[in-house]
Amino acid sequence: MYLNRLLTFLFLLASLAFSGFSSADTEIIEGKDYALLTNPQPTRNSEKIEVLEFFWYGCPHCNNLHPYIKKWWKDIPHDVSFHFLPAIFRTSWVPAAKLFYAMEAIGATDKLHDKAYEAIHRDKINLNKESELFNWVEEQGVDRKKFMDAYHSFTVQNQVAKSTQMSRQYQLTGVPSLVIEGKYLTSGRMGGTPEDTITVLNKLIEKVRQERNAK
Repeated sequence: MYLNRLLTFLFLLASLAFSGFSSADTEIIEGKDYALLTNPQPTRNSEKIEVLEFFWYGCPHCNNLHPYIKKWWKDIPHDVSFHFLPAIFRTSWVPAAKLFYAMEAIGATDKLHDKAYEAIHRDKINLNKESELFNWVEEQGVDRKKFMDAYHSFTVQNQVAKSTQMSRQYQLTGVPSLVIEGKYLTSGRMGGTPEDTITVLNKLIEKVRQERNAK
């Protein structure tokens, strides 16, 4: 009985190892690994393959994927451009979008973007509450008034409205969501593990390259 259980266990381990190893070599499948947007959106730069990550700071899946996105971004191919975009599905997501656009407006994205995830998911700071957010920003060495002015600015309000519109235009149903070349959509949920998501992302980029070369 013990031997049978041991053999079964070893077989399961081998099966899991094989499936993980082979997944990188298999072709991606529409409807399983990615979706084709019914209304493709224009990209910012036609000379590069555009990758957009729609995210929400409060999302645990976005938090889990972020380190893998950062690692991928360090070695981004020369023909690819990448941009973060805060998604907005409900009003409770607006403060996070304002946080992102305010830090972007004052040139503090590199300083605060990673730390925002840490503050929410590790330190349990409520960055939706303005008093806590502004105190936290100041603690990070960022000018409090400069950030507050950006946070409440008309420009940031317009960007928030645009994010709400884009979340609909790109047919998002959840986050994190990656949109490649304005027409291919994949997410952590569709890709499985964060590693799988990066694998699918790279394969979709290659798919776009092949499509461009075929023209």
